[in-house]
Formats: sequence, structure tokens, C-alpha cells
Amino acid sequence: MKIYRLFLTLSIAALALSACGDKSATTKAAADGSFVRVSGTDLLLPDGSKLLIKGTNLGNWLNPEGYMFGFNKVNSAHFIEEALRQLVGPTKADKFWRAFKDNYVTRADIRFIRSTGSNTIRLPFHYKLFTDEDYMGLNVAQDGFARVDSVVTWCREAGLYLILDMHDAPGGQTGDNIDDSYGYPWLFESEECQRLFADIWRRIADRYKDEPVILGYELMNEPIAPYFENVDSLNARLAKVYRIGVDAIREVDKRHIILLGGAQWNGNFEPLRDTAFDEQIMYTCHRYGGGTSAEAIAGFIDFQRRTQRPMYMGEIGHNTDEWMAAFCRTMEEHNIGWTFWPYKKVDGSSFVGIRRPARWDDVVVKFAESPRATYKEIRDARPSQALADSVLNEFLEAARFERCEVQRGYIEALGLRATP
Repeated sequence: MKIYRLFLTLSIAALALSACGDKSATTKAAADGSFVRVSGTDLLLPDGSKLLIKGTNLGNWLNPEGYMFGFNKVNSAHFIEEALRQLVGPTKADKFWRAFKDNYVTRADIRFIRSTGSNTIRLPFHYKLFTDEDYMGLNVAQDGFARVDSVVTWCREAGLYLILDMHDAPGGQTGDNIDDSYGYPWLFESEECQRLFADIWRRIADRYKDEPVILGYELMNEPIAPYFENVDSLNARLAKVYRIGVDAIREVDKRHIILLGGAQWNGNFEPLRDTAFDEQIMYTCHRYGGGTSAEAIAGFIDFQRRTQRPMYMGEIGHNTDEWMAAFCRTMEEHNIGWTFWPYKKVDGSSFVGIRRPARWDDVVVKFAESPRATYKEIRDARPSQALADSVLNEFLEAARFERCEVQRGYIEALGLRATP
């Protein structure tokens, strides 16, 4: 353990030296108060040089997803919340979430991401962090701005750009587990949800309108899953809702870039043909699997060419090192930046991996995946309270950067460096 702590101390010192000695255009932009801007299909730094986004996503931190804990059926934030409350009660569940937010992403994580040569972080967040709804251990005292403020500060120190991504929009924009919804993208049918969507983005933009560390605002993640019979009708409403968000932001912030993703897992850009509402709009696609050639993403490349706006791969990953390396080359050859998904999760396939506590599967995962449709089933499945509480605390410690395992092959496959 002493050797490990010495290793960590030397690592952090190396990161500090790297941050001081590698004053990139990213760091300079944050220092002189200038903003990244759209210029044709390029993103330009304040000095006029080109920025190709390279980095990762802080998934699971402010929008929990079940598989990153090792769950299967319990796959969205409110399903996980229900399982934890049934497991250890509401008070301990709230305490777990507050500690989880403190431990899962810290300054050390951001410094490490910068040390890899990354220049950008995408930060997925749940809209409830900016309301008075119960979420991750809080309600009327939600800490969304405090959490984002922390990341902004850490990114400024490290010399990283930050993209704010509303991963879970009011009412749900996807209709699946990834938006923590109730199985349908109600956002596109509810004017009340659309007003809340606009209000949250207006407040976020007003707070960060003068912050150059923030590269841009991504209005929503992966809108409109393909499962619904009325998918064409929903797609036809996408541009309208995007316009509502853009207009709300532009009331208070004229400078930051706004990112728009395609329908059906950020893959279908036909509904976005006429969405270049102002000069600082760009587009973001997602892709997992398939081929690695330019032909495999011909639709994205064609949309980039036709709109003459930047295209950025906001999510990609969960594949072999060889696949990721080949696809990175293809994206870069076609001026498509990227942030791989995710930065951290159990078992790896990420920048760093969380080692599951010894009894995590036997205690927490087993309970979460057990039948719990009746109170009797909950009682029968529930393990010892003391044991469950202990294992949850072990997970909180395991999630800290100091205890995670750096996935060297993964990072190097992206053309980044796994230091030290």
C-alpha cells in the first residue's frame, strides 16, 4: 500500500508538471477569455488554429446507468434508486448517492484525463439536478450548479474543454433507459416539459455565458428511440423542440456553441436538415459497432459536407482495441472529433475500471436483479442490512480514482497516452 501511495503521489506530481509544461491552445483559451467557434466544418480555437475534439464522457456520475454498476434489468436511474431504497432504506440510499457524487469524479480524475492528451470532456447530466425533484440524495437543495462549477474549475486548471450534455430531459427525449424515462419520449408531446427544458437551458446558459472553458451546450442526448409506431411523427417534432432550446439559450448567451444530435441514437440526421438556426450550431453523432471504414459512416460525412458544419462523435466505444484504433483513424481523416464512452465503470472498457467489491455481485447485484414486484418478494430478497451497507461503502471507495485500474491498452488504442 505504501508503494502504491508513493506511485500515486509521483503520478499526480507528473500530471502537474505536464499541465504546466504543455500549455495547449485549450489552456490559453481559458486564460484569455476567448471561445471556441464554428467555422465551416471546423472548430477554431481563439488563436485561429483548428480544434479536433479528443476525450471522454463522465457517464454514470450525474446520470446513473445500471450496466456501469454491473446491473442488467435495473438499468435506469429511477430503477437503481428504487432498488437501493428497498435494499437499505431511504436515509442510507440518500447518503450513498451524496457520497457517490463526491467520490466518482474528483479533481484527480480530471487531471488524469488531461494527462492522456485529451482536450475535451463531455459531461452528461440529468435535468432533475436543476429542479426541486428528488434525485441522487437531494430534493429542494439540488446541487447541479455546484457539481458543474466544480468540473469547470478542474477543467480550467487542467486545460480541458467541457461540453454540457442534457442526457435526461424533462419527460424523456428517448423513451428508453438512457434518458431515465417512463418508456416514451414525452418531451415531444408535452408543452409543460418543453417549457421546463427551455427554462433549465436558459438558466444554465445564463450562469456560464462568460465561461470559455465550456465548449458548448448539447441540448439532448439520443432523441427518439426507434421502437415507436409513430417514430416519423416524433422525428418531425425534433427540430421544433431543438429550436425552443436554442432560442432559450440565445436569450442570455450569444457566444457558446450549441450541439444538436440526430434522431434514433444520434444516427438519423434527416430530421435536422433545416436546423442551422445560427452560426454557432454544430452536430453530434453516436455509433457503437459496425465497420471502421469511411463507408460505415458515410451518412455522417455526407451531412457534414452538405451542412458545412462540424460533426463530432459524442459517444463511441465498448469494442476491441484494434477496432477503436482503426475507427479513430477514420474519424480523424474526415475531421470528426470524438469523446469515447465512458470514462469509468465496473470491469473496464473505459479509461479506468472500477474493481467490484468482493461481495458486490452476491449482495447488491443479486438483490437488484431479484423479483421485487411485491413486498414479500422484497423482504425475501433483502440481505443483511449491515452487510448491504458495508458493501455499498466498499463500492464508494472502489470508485475513487486512486483505487481504479488504468486501462492502458484502451487509452493507447485511441492514440492517447496512458501515463505514467
